Amino acid sequence: MGRKLLTTASGRHALPRTRRLPLGLICFGAWSASVLTGQYMDAGPEIHRIGLAVHVVALTLAFGTILVVDWLGLLWILGKVALHEPGKLESVARPLIWGGIALLLASGATIKPDLGNPATCVKLVSVLVLMLNGLGVSPAMQRLMSLPAQTRFGGLGRRLRVRIMIAAAVSQSCWWTAVLVGLGNSTVRRWAGQ
Repeated sequence: MGRKLLTTASGRHALPRTRRLPLGLICFGAWSASVLTGQYMDAGPEIHRIGLAVHVVALTLAFGTILVVDWLGLLWILGKVALHEPGKLESVARPLIWGGIALLLASGATIKPDLGNPATCVKLVSVLVLMLNGLGVSPAMQRLMSLPAQTRFGGLGRRLRVRIMIAAAVSQSCWWTAVLVGLGNSTVRRWAGQ
């Protein structure tokens, strides 16, 4: 294995365990840099508006893609599509998801998150958790993609079923928390004239 990517039965490249930890540290570092930059940088009103627009576009890109991938995953759980369909879509959509998250972190630094607001702190932690969850679900996805295409959700081992359901629940909970808190904060700022 070493540094090479593993290839599953479907031809999808799997992330080796030795690369998940460095990628997790990169995610944590990028998240920390975004939060700290947002606290200590005064971008001014013009950059704030541009940053907010980029933030909305990035959110649409990343979260919209996640919703489609998770929807296809739900259809597989319900027996409506073959097992490899959600994995193929996720594999193709991965650059959109991670690119959108990178843009969210970059633009988030320009919109000056209020760390004195507990809801904002919950939002920021949700973003970190959803990134780490995305990396952490990789082994379960590798395992799924190595199974025959006709495999049904009920035919999986209990541990794998639970892992998939937890990862999906964490993903959706974190995304929706971040979106709703961000929308709430933006609305409150607008009402306050900021």
